[in-house]
Amino acid sequence: MTGVSHIIGETRLFVSDKEIPIFPLPLVLFPGGPLPLRIFETRYVDMVSRCARDDAAFGVALLVSEGEEGVARLAEMGTSARIVDWNQGSDGLLYITGRGERRFQLESVRQQDDGLNLAEVTWLVDEVPDVGEQELSPMATVLRSLLESNEMLYGDVSRHYDDASWVSFRLAEILPLTLDTRQRCLELRSAEARLALLKPVISQLTIKSKQPPEQ
Repeated sequence: MTGVSHIIGETRLFVSDKEIPIFPLPLVLFPGGPLPLRIFETRYVDMVSRCARDDAAFGVALLVSEGEEGVARLAEMGTSARIVDWNQGSDGLLYITGRGERRFQLESVRQQDDGLNLAEVTWLVDEVPDVGEQELSPMATVLRSLLESNEMLYGDVSRHYDDASWVSFRLAEILPLTLDTRQRCLELRSAEARLALLKPVISQLTIKSKQPPEQ
């Protein structure tokens, strides 16, 4: 997995849909996926407050490493998120629920004086989920079972079991994968390739589930 390092620059607000604020996180967000966050740093409280007010998106990118002198290294591809709900907790912290939207390629990243990362991005074209019913159906069945076990997180998420991209993204975020593998799933440009990558993981889990419990 490769990464992009950002540079520190002067403070200025992001001014177009090609420059967005970036939230570096130790997770991979997929299009359509839930993003529950607890916000406490001032720069991110200001960011999400502005995004909520303007119904604007922010970007989420996997934090690869802090790098030298606290300069973050980010994965080269991320996903934009839009806030769908928020509230102020009794602890005074800001709790938000975001939803993943569009994938983007990071072109360059700069840092404002307050530490907020701003990135120039190239938006990826939505993939065509061209996967046959015979291949998709068993994967969708597995996903249906997994979503039932994660109802608290996915209760308000619309189901699209006939959409190979939607199915592959949900499997990639729920299955027990390493962050590198999740990022690889995000970067793949077709649902067919993503499902092919995930199929051995599902097969292994199925085998384990059929094994008798240890005495």
